[in-house]
Amino acid sequence: MAPMTLHPDSLAVHAGRDDLASLGVHALPLDLSSTNPLPGIDVGGMSYEVLASGGHPFDGGSHVYARLWNPTVARFEEALARLEHGEEGVAFSSGMAAMTAVLLAVAHESGKHHVVAVRPLYGGTDHLLASGLLGIETTYCAADAVADAIRDDTALVILESPANPTLELVDIRAIVAVAAGVPVLVDNTFATPVLQHPLDLGAAMSLHSATKYLGGHGDVVGGVVACDARTAAALRRTRAITGAVLHPLAAYLLHRGLSTLPVRVRAQQESARVVAQWLRTRPEVTRVHYPGFAECDPLGLVGTQQAGPGAMIAIELGGGFEAASSMTAAVQLFTHAVSLGSVDSLIQHPAALTHRPVQSEARPTDALVRLSVGLEDPADLVADLTHALTSIDADSRVRVAATAN
Repeated sequence: MAPMTLHPDSLAVHAGRDDLASLGVHALPLDLSSTNPLPGIDVGGMSYEVLASGGHPFDGGSHVYARLWNPTVARFEEALARLEHGEEGVAFSSGMAAMTAVLLAVAHESGKHHVVAVRPLYGGTDHLLASGLLGIETTYCAADAVADAIRDDTALVILESPANPTLELVDIRAIVAVAAGVPVLVDNTFATPVLQHPLDLGAAMSLHSATKYLGGHGDVVGGVVACDARTAAALRRTRAITGAVLHPLAAYLLHRGLSTLPVRVRAQQESARVVAQWLRTRPEVTRVHYPGFAECDPLGLVGTQQAGPGAMIAIELGGGFEAASSMTAAVQLFTHAVSLGSVDSLIQHPAALTHRPVQSEARPTDALVRLSVGLEDPADLVADLTHALTSIDADSRVRVAATAN
């Protein structure tokens, strides 16, 4: 019987679970084995060679060691790959471990050590590239300057859309076209495969900090890359050598999180629409960065490249850093914390936190505050932000009074 063609919502529930019936179980199995029995020296050695080289287990072989292969991790990888329309997925201990493995693998495979990075990017990625730690030379540029930035020794183009933290949208097809055969990696963390499929647009890799929306509950750290089989093998080789493996328990939680991903993302997106519209009315807010507004999507990518605007918002406050400090300290329902994509709403100041290591010319303004909208009732979120924004004026009056005295 031919496999069913499933709607993405159904796929999110069932992907990576094809073997459960044959195992006689309904819930995802969790294999915590750090080492595995060997059928014999010859077969064990062959198993080690195949897995350490980036291959898959074979019949009669062994998984050998958890740094090489784990079935719980593999199920999550398969599920994510199917959601991303990729041939395979490779999971890592964090999003930054995934990015590091990509850079090491592409440099080794191509023999090239130059990367073009479209700013803005997540602060950790920007910092890694700028550090020179991996022996990679990076040219930073805007989306419209990628063609001029590519050199003969360029191994990869990296972009993020929506970008962190200003939510700028990048035309992925256009970047792939001007890259002219240079592989393009898209950080798809903000959009998720619910809203965007970079591989369908020509990208070679779609990367996630799985910590965020894929897990969705703020209780697991991981990273994952969806790509073709050849690239996946190179990434698994790199993972086996460097040891940046995803723990099976983390893979279990991430796989479980995928089943509710479409429902969560759409609900969070609808609440974000309400909150963003309301923020435009506030005198304390000088600008709202939100892809659902026409001025934030000049290329018309929402509805074409990206199915919806997502659930992230960034605002600029007229009072600058002091206003941002007052606002983030005054929230009660929002959690003042880094990260995003959780069921609860988060608020943070990128320039002081996630983008603190970024070079000054690319660091976001001190007036910028980033919001990750969760699953709370939007009316409650608006009430909390009303209180927090009102506190800015109250703090200002206290400072003025103190100065006068």
